[in-house]
Amino acid sequence: MNLHVYSETGPLEAVIVHTPGKEVSLVNPERREHLLFDDIIFEADARQEHLDMIEIFRKVMPRPDQVYEICDLAMETLGQEESRIFFTDELIRSLPDTNIRSLRRQLLELETPALLEFIVTGAASELPECSLDPAPNLFFTRDLAAVVTECIILSRAAKPARVREFLLMETVARFHPLFSSLRNNIIHIGKQDSVEGGDILVVSPEIVLVGISERTTFSGLMSIAEKLLKHRVRHVVAVDMPKQRASMHLDTIFTFASPDECIAFPPAIIDRYNNISVFSQHADGRIYVTRGESLKHTLEELLGRSLTFIKCGGENPINQFREQWTDGANIFALAPGFVVGYERNTETFNQLAEHGYEVIHQRDFLSRWDGRPFRPEYGKKTAIAFQGNELCRGRGGARCMTLPIIRQEELQ
Repeated sequence: MNLHVYSETGPLEAVIVHTPGKEVSLVNPERREHLLFDDIIFEADARQEHLDMIEIFRKVMPRPDQVYEICDLAMETLGQEESRIFFTDELIRSLPDTNIRSLRRQLLELETPALLEFIVTGAASELPECSLDPAPNLFFTRDLAAVVTECIILSRAAKPARVREFLLMETVARFHPLFSSLRNNIIHIGKQDSVEGGDILVVSPEIVLVGISERTTFSGLMSIAEKLLKHRVRHVVAVDMPKQRASMHLDTIFTFASPDECIAFPPAIIDRYNNISVFSQHADGRIYVTRGESLKHTLEELLGRSLTFIKCGGENPINQFREQWTDGANIFALAPGFVVGYERNTETFNQLAEHGYEVIHQRDFLSRWDGRPFRPEYGKKTAIAFQGNELCRGRGGARCMTLPIIRQEELQ
């Protein structure tokens, strides 16, 4: 299987997800900020909301079995001695202030399910002498890596709370056969840098957007820009963002709905002058940096066509802030002009409707196609709303919860 992603909106063929489990119920409210949560999540409702989202994916994807659960991939990977040694030694190196080093032998000897339980929940009955915080952010699989053309960027966590998740993804990418086509095209991040997948948007095979955010540093950007430009990518566009929790990644304020339409949070993208830098490799092999006038103007100039920026939250500033807070800008495209997002962001869906999208609830969409294969209607744009009242407490939407590894190339 050849993994590749050439755009944000090419028809989805394979994606990695994680349905929330016991780990979200182990978040102590007194530790929630350390674990990067603004609130605590009710596991049962969050699980059902996530499963409802996945049900949409399975209906519209050519092969429903290519919705991969990261824990299933990890189970298959950690059964290999080489991968288990790699993960254990990297975990010891990454957590020098814990007693993990003294437990190396026990970790290597754990049954695979027990090891995975320890990784995700921070505890295992076989290791009573060791207890770590849980890893409740694992359902935000987007941050763990990014497939860009025929490369994979293995993210490096900005916060210690997410180190185990990122290391688990790196282990899967290094050792699971699903990633064999990318094994020679892995882009690593320097140990002193941080880059997270929510800051990486694949505009086209030749253009990649990277947010310099609370979670992705300038040095992290530089570490991937040079490597991307040695592959098929011609331009890396850097967007300097406010370094704040409310807009931790670029995709919390800007996403693509179709090749020509974007959802943008106006105060951060439309009304504010962004510091835009374009890194390009010229014929002589040297990398040149130019300044962009604005994100919209820069993208239109590089793409050679006009883009429509649809306002997250509509025209009212209060609604814009409220719906950005509940991930209104963080929609996920299953195909060009075919998106999913939280139903609670009603003003954003109203904006999509004004731009020609049919807005439909998940239940009605699945009922329409019940018992028959999904066939998209040519030229029709659709926005599917699904409930995410518990999921959004973790501060991430549909794009945050998905790691695409295969998208069909769009016809231009």
